[in-house]
Amino acid sequence: MPTLNLSRPAPWGAAFLLPLLLDGTATGNLAYCLVWAFSALGLALMWGHGGILSFGQTAFFGVSGYTYGIATLNWGDSWGATWGGLALSLAASVAVAFALGYMIFYGRIKGVFVGILTLSVTLVLETFMAQTAGPQWVVGEARLNGYNGMSGMPPLSLPWGDGAYVLEGVPFYYLVLTLLLLAYLAARLLLRSSFGLTLAAIRENPQRAEMLGVDIRRHQMLVFVFGCALAGLSGSLYTIWGSYITPSAMGLTAAAMPVIWVATSGRASIGGVILGTAALVWLSQWLAVYGSQYALILMGVILLIVVLAMPQGLLPWLARLPEHAKGAGRKGSRA
Repeated sequence: MPTLNLSRPAPWGAAFLLPLLLDGTATGNLAYCLVWAFSALGLALMWGHGGILSFGQTAFFGVSGYTYGIATLNWGDSWGATWGGLALSLAASVAVAFALGYMIFYGRIKGVFVGILTLSVTLVLETFMAQTAGPQWVVGEARLNGYNGMSGMPPLSLPWGDGAYVLEGVPFYYLVLTLLLLAYLAARLLLRSSFGLTLAAIRENPQRAEMLGVDIRRHQMLVFVFGCALAGLSGSLYTIWGSYITPSAMGLTAAAMPVIWVATSGRASIGGVILGTAALVWLSQWLAVYGSQYALILMGVILLIVVLAMPQGLLPWLARLPEHAKGAGRKGSRA
């Protein structure tokens, strides 16, 4: 099946050159679109290649974002504090993913119940964080602030002479793009390894794989943790980008969006998921400016059309169009 592949240097080179053509605001908005691609990439690995449909990406997004906020508001804005906060936030999301994954897969929870459980965890976290508006909800210097969320988190920086070089605007865009390239390459290597081939076998027939001696629970848990870690990275970068995080980032609407992005882009194509997510987030942002009441409606309509007419995803369908055109041309010439 033709897929959109980002393994060639040309698309990445074009992405690295884009800031030369865009102003600072447009570059910052593009960085925002790419930040969400980590979460979608993680879900594509879990769902498209592991057969695990999870609605929990935003839970790990929130865990990581809040952890970064708490850490940096207490440690300060030095380059060591901000990078330490990023590392701690990723460790927190991995730890929570490991605990939840162990409960799911070694508890033999399967199918739709995985989606129900992960969605429940997401909504419980959102509800809990929304109740933290009181003055007692303080972690050191960091106030959780309930539905108002946390704000004022410092950006990442690098040591530069006697001071620090702050990664904002264009430098932050390059950081996000570099991390996304590394995540894409890691995902590609994973899927082409023996682990990835075994994961595909588990997705197609878990009973047969288990009969052949494969530890299916271990493989499922590992890809779940990796996918959730990417969602955690997405949450940390989002918090760094906007210097805020709120419980709504873990709400029902937010939990559904990665599923819509991945289903629309084609869950088996990790390159397509990156491109499709960035495009759909940009479209949502554009609609938020020029007609916010239509944004979610349009996302729902797109998902409905894709599920009914293009079950492999919109982007893989577009990638096959040249083949369809050639086939139609050959039939016409024979006629």
